[in-house]
Amino acid sequence: MKELQKLLLIVVIFLGAYYIPWDSALIGRAGLEAFMMLQEYARQHVLTCLIPAFFIAGAITVFVSQAAVLKYFGAKANKILSYSVASVSGSVLAVCSCTVLPLFAGIYTRGAGIGPATAFLYSGPAINVLAIILTAKVLGWQLGLARAIGAIVFAIVTGLLMAFIFRKDDANRQTGELFLPDEDETRPLWKNGLYMLTMVLILIFASFASPADDDGKLWNTIFSFKWYLVVLLLAVLAFMLKKWFVKEELKNWVDATWGFSKQILPLLLGGVLVAGFLLGRPGHPALIPEQYIQMLVGGNSLGANFFASLVGALMYFATLTEVPILQGLIGSGMGQGPALALLLAGPALSLPNMIAIASIMGIKKTAVYCFIVVVLSTIAGMAYGWFAG
Repeated sequence: MKELQKLLLIVVIFLGAYYIPWDSALIGRAGLEAFMMLQEYARQHVLTCLIPAFFIAGAITVFVSQAAVLKYFGAKANKILSYSVASVSGSVLAVCSCTVLPLFAGIYTRGAGIGPATAFLYSGPAINVLAIILTAKVLGWQLGLARAIGAIVFAIVTGLLMAFIFRKDDANRQTGELFLPDEDETRPLWKNGLYMLTMVLILIFASFASPADDDGKLWNTIFSFKWYLVVLLLAVLAFMLKKWFVKEELKNWVDATWGFSKQILPLLLGGVLVAGFLLGRPGHPALIPEQYIQMLVGGNSLGANFFASLVGALMYFATLTEVPILQGLIGSGMGQGPALALLLAGPALSLPNMIAIASIMGIKKTAVYCFIVVVLSTIAGMAYGWFAG
C-alpha cells in the first residue's frame, strides 16, 4: 500500500506540473503564496515551536507507559478514574486518528466499556499534544485553549452518552479485566515530571512572541530575557539527562523524536503548501476567492458551524495539517466559531476512520458516535463564536 501511495503521489505531481497553467496571473500568485506561507512557517514555527514539541512528544512516547494508561479502561476500573484517564489520554499517548484505531480495538474487544472506549477513541487524536501546541502558536492561545478544553469535555460527554444509549448492549457483552503488564519505573516520578516540565518551559520561552506595546512591562521584560532563560533551561535539561538517564533511554528518546519528525514534518509542510496555494496567508488572496469562504463558514450561524463540523468529520487531515488549512480559511473570512467546530470534529473523525470504526463496534454505534461528535462540535462552535465575537 505504501508503494501505491508513493506512485499516486508521483502521478499527482507529474499531472500538476504538466497541466497547471503556471503562466496565469492567478495561478502564479497562488503559487507564490504557497511558498511565502511555507517560509513563514519555517521562520516562525519550526525551530522555536515544532522541534521542542517533537522532543516532548518523543519523551511522552518513551517515558510514559501505555500499559499504565490503558489498564484503567478495564471493566473493573473505577468509572470516574476511567473517564478521567480516557479524556486526557491523547495528551499522554500522542497518537493520531490512524494510530488510535488499533489501540481502541484492543481495549474494546478485550473488555473495556463502550463509554471509556469511545472517550479514548475521541481523545486520542483530538488532544494530540503537538496539535494543541501548534494551534495555540499559529491561531492564537484562545483558540488553542478552547480546543484543548473542548476536546477533554467532548471526550467525557461522548463516552457518557454512548454508555447511556448502548447500556443494554454493553451489559450483554462479555467483559473482563484488561491484562496489560505495568512497566518497571527506572526513576522516581518526580524526576520524570521535572524533566517534562523543563522541556515544556523551553518550548514556552522559545516560542514567546513579541508582546504588544500595551501588554504591560512584565511581558516585555520576559521577552527581552527569553533567550537567557532558554539557555539556562537547556543547561538544566543537560544536567538531568547526564545524571538521571542511561544511554539506551536517550537513544530511544531521540529515535522516537525522529520518528515523529519524519512522519509529521513532510505532511505538515505539504499541507502548508496546499493551504497557501488554495487560500493564501491572512490578507493575501490566492486561488479560492474569499467571498466563497465567507459565504460558507463566515460569521457564527448554525449553518456555518454545522457545515464546518460536517466537513471536518468527513475529510481526512494528516496530523497537524488542519492548522495551516484553518490559518488560510480564517484569513479568508472564516468565523472563529466554525474554526473551533472544525478543529473539534476534524482530527477525531474522517471517512476512512468511520469505516474502520464500524468494523470494530458496528454500523449503528459508529453512526451514533459520529452524530454526537458533529452535534457537539456545532454547539461548541456556536458558543465559542458568541464568546469570541
